[in-house]
Amino acid sequence: MASGWAADGAVQEQIDTTVNDEVARVRQSIGQGDSARFCEECGEEIPLARRNALKGVKYCFACQQEIDKKLNGHALFNRRGSKDSQLR
Repeated sequence: MASGWAADGAVQEQIDTTVNDEVARVRQSIGQGDSARFCEECGEEIPLARRNALKGVKYCFACQQEIDKKLNGHALFNRRGSKDSQLR
């Protein structure tokens, strides 16, 4: 039974969409292929230990931290169905 403006299953649909979006984001971030020898952002050499530990690494540790900060700033929850996004 739907209540108000929401359709039946709307809450579960929002949860599923949030989980699926995060899974897709994480799958994209998993490295593939050979690791780069030099950072694509700053040009510094990527340490051999990092290249061996992470498959397909493209950035040095410092640059990767900055990239992760930018990505994590807006991946906290699904804004498509949140009340905050509807009020703005």
